[in-house]
Amino acid sequence: MSLRPYRDIKRKKTKVINVGKVKIGGTNPISVQSMTNTLTTDIKSTINQINNISAEGADIVRVSCPDKESTAALKEISKHSMIPIVADIHFHYKRAIEAAENGAKCLRINPGNIGDKNKVREVITAAKNNDCSIRIGVNAGSLEKDILEKYKEPCPEALVESALRNIKILEDQDFFNFKISVKSSDVFLTTFAYRQLSKVCDYPLHLGITEAGSFISGSIKSSIGLGSLLMEGIGDTIRVSLSDDPPKEVKIGNEILKSLNLRNRGVKIISCPSCARQAFPVINTVKILEEKLSHIKTPITLSIIGCVVNGPGEAAMTDIGITGGGKGNNMLYLSGLQSEKVLNKDIISEVVRQVEKKSEEIKNNK
Repeated sequence: MSLRPYRDIKRKKTKVINVGKVKIGGTNPISVQSMTNTLTTDIKSTINQINNISAEGADIVRVSCPDKESTAALKEISKHSMIPIVADIHFHYKRAIEAAENGAKCLRINPGNIGDKNKVREVITAAKNNDCSIRIGVNAGSLEKDILEKYKEPCPEALVESALRNIKILEDQDFFNFKISVKSSDVFLTTFAYRQLSKVCDYPLHLGITEAGSFISGSIKSSIGLGSLLMEGIGDTIRVSLSDDPPKEVKIGNEILKSLNLRNRGVKIISCPSCARQAFPVINTVKILEEKLSHIKTPITLSIIGCVVNGPGEAAMTDIGITGGGKGNNMLYLSGLQSEKVLNKDIISEVVRQVEKKSEEIKNNK
């Protein structure tokens, strides 16, 4: 039993699906996704961006396939991707078929937009034949006309009705390897829709606040929306949508999961905001350490506290800690215990050394 039960999140147990080698749903780790913004037909640039997204810690990547040239390019791109590719398809059913045949491991579609049942059946056959899952992607900005007329405006009930309609289309074709999203750029609309959908279906849910905005505003909106749902146990895979470089979406997504103890990857830094009591430049030190420790993938906790007021207490709960001391004599803590004094000029090099050492110890003990 956990000594801190208030930290435990009881996830809703959903069905398990496969996106390539990544399992989504059930008790599997919550995965993080992003999407390329290069022209898919620019194969080299797209592969490079996928590599950058993967290196930042993404489990899955989405690639837009608006035309036949893009789905053709997918065949070469998929050969060089370290992570499964989701093909973003909106209307043309042939693009979905081509994407499945050219290496996509998931198709992001709205079955209701694909066309008649025969076209939907062809897409599902291609997905089955190529071990390809599907994401039903309901968006407040592109609801079906009759649903929009019924509810007059996008609302949680409208998004859920659209999702259930599309679920039935797939189930009627005996296809069950799919996940669902009900996204909006409005935090309230999105969270209420996901809560309602979670009550009426057991398929894995892909969480996101769509078109969230720039790096700062989008990160905040996503943290509030996704964070509140994740704390309620809702959600199996996430994407933070930012008007910024795609790897930054992955970084924020992983930070959201780390802050909720839902995922441990890389160095988790606990640091003070700094004040007149600081014995060393905390803000600049943390910035440098974030960059120098970005290559560490082993889960390690690190506290950087500028004075002795809160420092010892924080250091007692982290793997490695630095607490500011008088006359530049700062205390290094290892596993919560005092180790040695470190001069200001040596803080960064010593912390990097200790983190890398700890990382190797953890790897060797596995």
